[in-house]
Amino acid sequence: MITTPLDSALLDSKEQYVFYHKMVDFVLKELIVSVQQEQLCTHQELLLFKQYSDLLLYSIEAMRIKYMYDEEDNMKVDLTDSGFPNYLEFRFLYNDLELKNDYIDNLKDTEILKAEFLNTLLHKKQPIKRLDLFKASSIVYYTSVEKKYIFNRFVQGKIITAKEAENHQYMTSWSFYDVSHNRPFICYLYFDYDGKINKEKIYEVLKESADREMSLDTMAYNIDRKLSNIHPKHIKRIDLGPFHNVFAKDENEITHTILSGIAKNEIPLESYALSLKIDEVFSGDTFTEGGFFSKQTMQKWSEVIQQKYVLAPHRIIQLLYNQTPNTLNKLAKPPIELASLKIDKI
Repeated sequence: MITTPLDSALLDSKEQYVFYHKMVDFVLKELIVSVQQEQLCTHQELLLFKQYSDLLLYSIEAMRIKYMYDEEDNMKVDLTDSGFPNYLEFRFLYNDLELKNDYIDNLKDTEILKAEFLNTLLHKKQPIKRLDLFKASSIVYYTSVEKKYIFNRFVQGKIITAKEAENHQYMTSWSFYDVSHNRPFICYLYFDYDGKINKEKIYEVLKESADREMSLDTMAYNIDRKLSNIHPKHIKRIDLGPFHNVFAKDENEITHTILSGIAKNEIPLESYALSLKIDEVFSGDTFTEGGFFSKQTMQKWSEVIQQKYVLAPHRIIQLLYNQTPNTLNKLAKPPIELASLKIDKI
């Protein structure tokens, strides 16, 4: 995938960032509810989906606090086939919090800052200077944000019993933020095993072989080849995005329709849609790979099952049916309705 300046674009003003953060927070929360209502995941998968989504929401809120009053720097957003922050923003969060104690030691004392604020507001009858607001937000950022809740480049879930799978003993999950697409992915692996299970080995292989977007059958083969005692049976991957909104600048048909509708005042500025893709692959028969002294039994995998969804408010769904019926006809089910967003204009 070709990287362009739009993969790490800056919005035009702090007001636009306020608008953007409200949109992302609202849409991700709507998504969590909708995934449950539409039964796109099993109950076990849904609980894990919520956990990873909460990490994503927490991280984006941390970015909001980090940059709120910073005059010198702003959060970079991928405006092409994403709509989410550039992957480096998550790394910056993590790096900041690695040095959290060093930063805290250099921050102004909270009580002194409070006294100065009260003096400025009550006695001088003046607004707080933006630099002082930045100092206050920095205190909130470094004293309240926890590194363990950041949606990292790769987040590994635990191995648990697969309660809802008929023929599979165990399942594990993981999420990753793909650096080429700047989008979050959530994955599930169902498997059986022979002998004693080596959890750390499984975690290591997943981090090495399944930490980026790739063909799902390729991912399945790599996992199967590197874990000889593990018998993968089912892999499911959820791709969150792109998030189509007023800031997007890609050639996606849904994005273009929304931008055109906003430009013609047919739909409000806060109009949006979210694309979602779920890929699944299943194992069937087995085959033997390798030479005489290094034979290994491998799984034969099915064709990748790809299911695409679009989630949007009712008015946007109507617009898409009018403008892009062929795109909607290719979905796994009719567009899923989400609530409309109502926020102040930028």
